Amino acid sequence: MANAIDATSISVEYTLIRKKTRLKALHKFSVSVKDGEFLVIVGPSGCGKTTFMNVVAGEVTPSEGELLIFDKPVSGPGPDRSVVFQEYALLPWRTVWDNVKFGLEIQGANESEYMDRIQHFIDLVGLTGFERSYPHELSGGMCQRVGLARALATEPKILLMDEPFAAIDAMSRELMQGELERILEQTGQTVVFITHSIDEAITMGDKIVVMTAVPGRMKDLVDVNMPRPRYEEHIKLLPEYSEMREHIWDLLRGEAASVLRAGAHESGG
Repeated sequence: MANAIDATSISVEYTLIRKKTRLKALHKFSVSVKDGEFLVIVGPSGCGKTTFMNVVAGEVTPSEGELLIFDKPVSGPGPDRSVVFQEYALLPWRTVWDNVKFGLEIQGANESEYMDRIQHFIDLVGLTGFERSYPHELSGGMCQRVGLARALATEPKILLMDEPFAAIDAMSRELMQGELERILEQTGQTVVFITHSIDEAITMGDKIVVMTAVPGRMKDLVDVNMPRPRYEEHIKLLPEYSEMREHIWDLLRGEAASVLRAGAHESGG
């Protein structure tokens, strides 16, 4: 069976117009993700995590390397990939129902043909009864559920999630982790998930990519061989959980320090 994602030696450079220089965001980054696998990416701020996700989404073209989605080269965005953003990205003048159907509209779908699908995913994320509510009437966690339902409604093969729970409170975050795991048991998408939280990475991931500071490279690939569900508190008491957490933190500690030093140098500190 083909991998869902095969990234080989991906490099991405940006032009910094004000500084008249080139910034290499990613350098020869390689990773493979199996169909149905949950990949988590952690790393210091600015290390290229979101850049890689944008490459997979087809929004950014790498300057070097090759990206295959189910053995086919990526030439741009496609219906086989859908993104869930950190800041919800909901349209405030649209109801829950109309926000969920938005992705289908972009694909040219006829609402009358997809009403059952829209309702199914609203029900799946636990928003039954809120179909006619507007974003300002919802909590942050509920808004993120709308964003997830919108992404799922197009039935993508790959779900790209850029710190999706960072903007909600800690209790809602833990609840959403459990909800996402429950949903994926039913839908089976391949997931690429960005987070700054080591605990969230271990809770959610099948494997975790630890990245270096910019230019982003893979520092380690950690397989999470612990039983699911992992969001229950007793899992964090297991020795293997503590060992994995400490291992990932040790990998990230030096990278975070180098980012701080670079920032101090640029500011003259």
